[in-house]
Amino acid sequence: MAKPDDTHMGKILASSATGTSFLILIQLASRIFTFASNQLILRNLSPVVLGIAAQLELFQVSILYFSRESIRMAIQRQPIPSSPDKNSSIEADAVAADSQSVASQAVVNVSYLSLALGIPSSLMFAMLYQRFVPEEASETAFFYHSVILIGAAALMELSIEPFFSVVQQHMFYEKRAVVEMPAAFLRSAVTSSTFIYASQVNYDLGVLPFALGHLSYSLALICGYSLALLRGTNTTRFSFLLTRIQSSDPSNYFLGRFSRQLTSLAANVFFQSMVKHLLTQGDTMILAALSGLEDQGIYSLASNYGGLIARIIFQPLEESSRNLFSALLSRDEGGKLKNIHIRTTRDHLVDILRAYQLMSVLIFPLGPMMVPQLLHILGGRQWTSPKTGDLLSVYCYYIPFLAFNGITEAFVSSAANSQQIRKQTAWMGAFSACYALAAYMFLEVGNLGAYGLVLANIVNMVVRTSWSYSFIKSYLHRNGCSLYTSEVAIRPASFILCALASLFLGRFGLELGIMKACTLSGSYVLLM
Repeated sequence: MAKPDDTHMGKILASSATGTSFLILIQLASRIFTFASNQLILRNLSPVVLGIAAQLELFQVSILYFSRESIRMAIQRQPIPSSPDKNSSIEADAVAADSQSVASQAVVNVSYLSLALGIPSSLMFAMLYQRFVPEEASETAFFYHSVILIGAAALMELSIEPFFSVVQQHMFYEKRAVVEMPAAFLRSAVTSSTFIYASQVNYDLGVLPFALGHLSYSLALICGYSLALLRGTNTTRFSFLLTRIQSSDPSNYFLGRFSRQLTSLAANVFFQSMVKHLLTQGDTMILAALSGLEDQGIYSLASNYGGLIARIIFQPLEESSRNLFSALLSRDEGGKLKNIHIRTTRDHLVDILRAYQLMSVLIFPLGPMMVPQLLHILGGRQWTSPKTGDLLSVYCYYIPFLAFNGITEAFVSSAANSQQIRKQTAWMGAFSACYALAAYMFLEVGNLGAYGLVLANIVNMVVRTSWSYSFIKSYLHRNGCSLYTSEVAIRPASFILCALASLFLGRFGLELGIMKACTLSGSYVLLM
């Protein structure tokens, strides 16, 4: 007969596997819709307008990131308590139900802090952006209207955080997919249809179609999550409103509503997120400060298409793994970790790192060779240039480094305590200096332009991944579980076989059939 702990861990692993599939489906559907929308407007879209759209997206991402990222990271550290087994008593069922309702209400209440942070953040970023915006962008039609709409869309998206926190805690990935896929479709449909209509009537809307697309996406999220979750509130014992928590130990909650543990962890992560955001969005910020809108538009195209694999596969796997790590590495009431949970976490991480290495062997030779042909098909003559093609080719080398950093930092964010998070924040400052130095050397000294930014990003990923990997080895060793590099690295025979296969496909398959295959299969083009 299976033990309750083993049954609970089995449910977590099954939910994680299912969640990964749904998250990949969400990203795939979103990228398909975005891809189709871009193809409808890209041939008539100038690099300048796309550069302004990239700035507006950075504006919205900054609001959302600073408002909700630290809250989400903290919430993931409080998984839902396990349910009693089938042989439990009525009293045990009642206790388990009470603990689950308290845990759910705690994350719902803390999630409201995202909206509280979002209001001043949106005002601050809006004033800063309009203060330092390039003159060419400010003169674009409906520019200031677009800024207001983007800010409103960000606040509307933050208002669904109570729903999102429950979905993540209970691993309701199917409901998330049902809500987010139609929202992504609506965003793409509104953006492309508005832009096409304006082109047909010869009316300049500037970047307003992109702003309307983001606004429609936020509206769809609000409606979708409300319908998906509020219909089941009669079967739950918590509220989606900011509600006082009835607990046996009121000292654990600030103002009777906000968990002191979660808010303390969120505060530590918040200061780290400021440095991390500079590292994550540093390339866009540097381009916005040092280059023209046309270069920003070209780099935006490179990052969007070059990061397609990362967004479809790596990002969902990173998110589901973070949830899994947080659930397995959560301590019991005695403050202890279960050995079986640590070993399961380690094995899951090793499997992902090995799979990433095999994919990297394929990406390195194939990606740069396919880029020029695919760019001609996707963007047309307006975007077909050696500069754009070379930049996309170099970006392909950046993707594996991005993937390794994502999964290792997912482990760190799930396992580190408040003191270790502060230590990582200090190291993030050193990483920022390293990134700034690399960017200066490549851009100013080497005069490599946007190519230098990609190389600087690779340096950034290498130093961050190295620190995270060192933390993982130390963490596992402290908890009685070892991790050796020889266990993580793929076998030399596998490496050589994959390298030879990718080189063969790259040399012969590209020359003989890639153009025809891309023309006949839109899905194949998307996956590349």
